[in-house]
Amino acid sequence: MPAAQTDRLLRLVLLSIAQFLVLTLVAMSLYPGGNDIDPSASRYSFTRNFFSTLGLTQAYGEPNTASAALFFLALLGAGIGLLLFFVVYPRFFTGQLSCRIWSLVGAGFGIAAAVAFIGVAFTPSNLFHAAHIRFVVWAFRLLPLAILCYTFAIIQHHLYPGRYAVIFAVFAALLMAYVWLISAGPGLDTPEGLVTQAVGQKIIVYSSLISIALQAGGARGLISKGFFDGRLSA
Repeated sequence: MPAAQTDRLLRLVLLSIAQFLVLTLVAMSLYPGGNDIDPSASRYSFTRNFFSTLGLTQAYGEPNTASAALFFLALLGAGIGLLLFFVVYPRFFTGQLSCRIWSLVGAGFGIAAAVAFIGVAFTPSNLFHAAHIRFVVWAFRLLPLAILCYTFAIIQHHLYPGRYAVIFAVFAALLMAYVWLISAGPGLDTPEGLVTQAVGQKIIVYSSLISIALQAGGARGLISKGFFDGRLSA
């Protein structure tokens, strides 16, 4: 894959992140209201509603058509963007064998995580609750494995800037903390537990967007400086 084509695909990754932010904000404004603790709430609560609530085809007693459609498009686009990122990112680690191995293993985990996120988009939790939860859990189990692999690949690469390994290492730590939160953290049956889980999800989603945006933007910058296929070409 030529450097110019890789650059265009990385631009699409950045656009997928931007569209997720915009569409989910609009979906929040259109959500009719309600959450597990307060079904009568009149609007979307940033601290008591999950992102997946936007995808409900039926909110708490009211149709949620507009918000659900926007959330579906937002998450589908973000999942495709994440998939594109892990398809093209190995192109930066072809020079050294150890880096190539780490990057390919990481790409495998990352692509599987992206497919799981796309699966979340296709399984509204009020219609396919069990499948929805499985996709969410596997997405957040696989993504930290991908990020850790690329952290090691960057550390071992003698040309790739080390600051990007730091970004991925911090992101991996946040992801692993979130995996613990959803598996062993407080439940959703108390107001405190609901807030903890909903806010934790917001933190990890926005951290994910920032991290991937920094990596995609950084990779585009390296292309402009002549770095590609694991080496400097200019």
